[in-house]
Amino acid sequence: MSRVCELSGSRANNGMAVSHSHIRTKKLQQANLQKRRLWWEEGKRWLTIRLTTRALKTVQKKGLNAYAKSMGVDLRKI
Repeated sequence: MSRVCELSGSRANNGMAVSHSHIRTKKLQQANLQKRRLWWEEGKRWLTIRLTTRALKTVQKKGLNAYAKSMGVDLRKI
């Protein structure tokens, strides 16, 4: 399973690790993914979703259905 948020589509970011002597090496900044079981009110069932903590915070604020709709995700396929 790839490290991608199922709702927002967030994935790893390429970056540089800079040492004290300013030697730059490549590194990956992974998304903070969490596996959560969320209640989908419209579908009347539980969904187990892998999502970022940022997306989880937005889901708690807006609601699962509204956030998925704004991101263009069909919850029936999950």
